[in-house]
Amino acid sequence: MPALSEVEFGLNLAVNAYHRWMARCMAAAGAPSLSALEILILHTVRHRDRPKRFADIMLVLDIEETHLATYAVNKLLKLNLVEIHKSGKEKLVQASASGIALCASYAEVRAQLLVAPFATSNANEEQLSSLAALLRSLSGHYGQAARAAATL
Repeated sequence: MPALSEVEFGLNLAVNAYHRWMARCMAAAGAPSLSALEILILHTVRHRDRPKRFADIMLVLDIEETHLATYAVNKLLKLNLVEIHKSGKEKLVQASASGIALCASYAEVRAQLLVAPFATSNANEEQLSSLAALLRSLSGHYGQAARAAATL
């Protein structure tokens, strides 16, 4: 399927550009030392302003390697961007006041540099929603193929 190879190449370009964008947007917002994974975790923890279980963060972001998520959360903790509370045996992670402020700054930079120019392009909300559905579907196919490959 040559078309699938084209999609894979396009995905690779998009993922790299997206990670670069997140890091540079966050740097412009005031945190130049955060990686793409750390930024994703911060935004996940900030989402709906409810503490998240460590396992849920990993599940939502499809992180298999616990040590990567642990390292990222510990870095965010050291930067005072998140707080960790215990509920029984579980760790709950939530955005701190400075983490919330940083996410707000990120949103402002994003609105100015990405959303405003994108809004004037030919893409519309319906197309973006369709693309998001396709990407989730692809994610499922690649996830299943990865599980199958692990059994070979």
